[in-house]
Amino acid sequence: MENTIHLQSQVADDALVKNLNRIFDPVPVPIILLNKHTEILMINQPFADYLGYSREEIMGKRVDVVDPNTRFPYVFKSKKPEIYCKHKFSNGHTALVHRIPVLDDNGEVAYGFGMVVFDDLRSLQEVLERNKLLEGKLMIYQEELKNIRGAKYSWDTIIGNSLVMQHVKMMSSKAAKTDSNVLIIGESGTGKELFAHAIHNDSKRFDGPFVKINCAAIPKDLLESELFGYEEGAFTGAKKHGKVGKFELANGGTIFLDEIGDMPLDMQVKILRVLQEKEIERIGGNRTIPIDTRIIAATNRDLKERIKEGEFREDLYYRLNVINIEVPPLRKRKEDVELITLKLMEKLSNNLGRYVSNITVEALESLKQYNWPGNIRELENVIERAINMTDTESIEMQHLPAFMISEPSDELKDTPLVSLRTAVEEVEKTTIHNCLKAVSYNKLKAAKILGISRTSLYEKIEKYHIDTPN
Repeated sequence: MENTIHLQSQVADDALVKNLNRIFDPVPVPIILLNKHTEILMINQPFADYLGYSREEIMGKRVDVVDPNTRFPYVFKSKKPEIYCKHKFSNGHTALVHRIPVLDDNGEVAYGFGMVVFDDLRSLQEVLERNKLLEGKLMIYQEELKNIRGAKYSWDTIIGNSLVMQHVKMMSSKAAKTDSNVLIIGESGTGKELFAHAIHNDSKRFDGPFVKINCAAIPKDLLESELFGYEEGAFTGAKKHGKVGKFELANGGTIFLDEIGDMPLDMQVKILRVLQEKEIERIGGNRTIPIDTRIIAATNRDLKERIKEGEFREDLYYRLNVINIEVPPLRKRKEDVELITLKLMEKLSNNLGRYVSNITVEALESLKQYNWPGNIRELENVIERAINMTDTESIEMQHLPAFMISEPSDELKDTPLVSLRTAVEEVEKTTIHNCLKAVSYNKLKAAKILGISRTSLYEKIEKYHIDTPN
């Protein structure tokens, strides 16, 4: 009986494949259908010819045997389609492809559908030129211009629910609603640039340009021309027709001056004039150009110390420091490490094409205990390394760098043990005190952030003998 049913099923499958071949062979587009095991269930003749095989050679084989570069196994695990993706086949052809997982009623992958949209990237250009798709080209150019001159990140990009991050986000959100200059300070790798992007995107200038320049990365003798531009013939080697500077490019939008603390003193004078006069003058020019640009500056330097050392102008500092935002280092918000780690795993798994979605409790605890001198940038490097080291879908202790796997310090070993109730009360007391301090002891705001009533807050302040200025 079972043999009869199996035979009937095989006959039905063969009939299905024949019908699919009849349907898709005349279609002049390479098409493939996989079963849930990534085995080739159907491939039309154009796709077989494109791969350089006869259909009989590859039917029933796993797709990664036919094309070792395939990303279908990853797509099956992620259950997310990949549309218009560039792919280089093992035979050397490069194409734009679709990879689509087909899910059953239980949300599991039942089939995989693939299609080569352009079997040669040059053919895409030919199609555009032949049909004169000027509107399509314009949209592409506009998108590229937005990527170059636009802000990419928003508040959702900035990960962290700790009290200190909630306060920084609140301050930054208020800064976005004004047109005042903003100074963002924080250690390297804390995400200062993300805040600059988010402030711009949440401001009234969101549809204007967002132009960024790293003041420490550009040689001193080139920085002025980058910021203010130059006229034709201004100096030897100057471009014909001159060059537009960053301030002009940012007109109507925001200019982000990263690493402002490393800007040379003579350039600081020129920036101060821009802030005062709202106009610039190109190198070699004889006319002033009015500009409407908001300045967001960032630095990992202590500018007050730089002022004492004579390396930074005090008047420029106060012009820039209208709204001050201090981005905390990762070691001061370790409660955010888990959330950031999971987000980085998702992002990096997709970039690397390796499906790693889990991390053991021990490995996560090790990440939380580490002090992260390189902040989020260092954490991202550690996670990327771990994803490359693991052969499974999970990050374990052995996948972390050796310097993160250590014995507990003597200080921790000597820490006295306390009851769970005492430990909870200590955490509660510290959390309430930090929250009150973050909102300048505004009890109504603190109660809202803590998620308790104002009456409960007063009771806990009295219980823990928390000093408040008002």
